[in-house]
Amino acid sequence: MAKKVVATLKKEGGVKYAKIVKAVKNPATGAYTFKEEIVLQDEVAAALKG
Repeated sequence: MAKKVVATLKKEGGVKYAKIVKAVKNPATGAYTFKEEIVLQDEVAAALKG
């Protein structure tokens, strides 16, 4: 499935997207989980802040 996402993000002449993977720590257990998002390249900085 990851190959399909990467191929979609690299299309010529379209809007440019970026895939963001964040590590989120669970305060109760201390375990980390990963949250994936696909956002426009212009909005990457805003997505990483929030």
